[in-house]
Amino acid sequence: MKSILVIGVGHFGRHLIRKLNELNTQVMAVDIDEESVNAVLSYVDSAQIGDSTNVEFLSQLGVSDFDAVIVTITDDFQTSLETASLLKDLGARHVVSRASSDIQEKFLLRNGADEVVYPEKQLAAWTCIRCTSDHVFDYIDLGGEHSIFEVSVPNEWVGRNVLQINVRQQYGINILGVRKNGILNTLIKPETTFEAGTTVLVLGAEKTITKYFKI
Repeated sequence: MKSILVIGVGHFGRHLIRKLNELNTQVMAVDIDEESVNAVLSYVDSAQIGDSTNVEFLSQLGVSDFDAVIVTITDDFQTSLETASLLKDLGARHVVSRASSDIQEKFLLRNGADEVVYPEKQLAAWTCIRCTSDHVFDYIDLGGEHSIFEVSVPNEWVGRNVLQINVRQQYGINILGVRKNGILNTLIKPETTFEAGTTVLVLGAEKTITKYFKI
């Protein structure tokens, strides 16, 4: 079982903690506000009330014992930045920080964060893709040039199998799964045949996928 320390219990932090709880992850929650901590007590294994910019308080948490530390502080960037830096100084294995702008992302990566999540930017991209195309059902940006799309099976694929359409060799597009009646099948074989009314999960360079599937 993985252990995660979550620092900052705002709206994003609460959603994060509940999901981690669903995934049977061992979670410690930390926030300077007692009311915020009390709101998640039923979802965590332990909790502490304190200032994450106080090195004495932070050192008592045993940050190096956790598989990852997620900093979700959003209302005070200075606090978020100081926290990320202190965590690294105290030996945290992997620090994930939330950013609200490109500038914040750059500063966090330079000052202790191993990884940065930017929910507003990521959600905006997902919403744009979903709302501008009727045949895209999901979208995951993998960073760099590659993404995963869930799209309607093209008409020209219907009745044909993976080997026949040959998109991997021709376009570098990998088929990860096929969803039919809400059930996802990831056991894709060369003889897997595509049916009308289903969706397919594809991985590849975003420019290639958007061009091929006319997104």
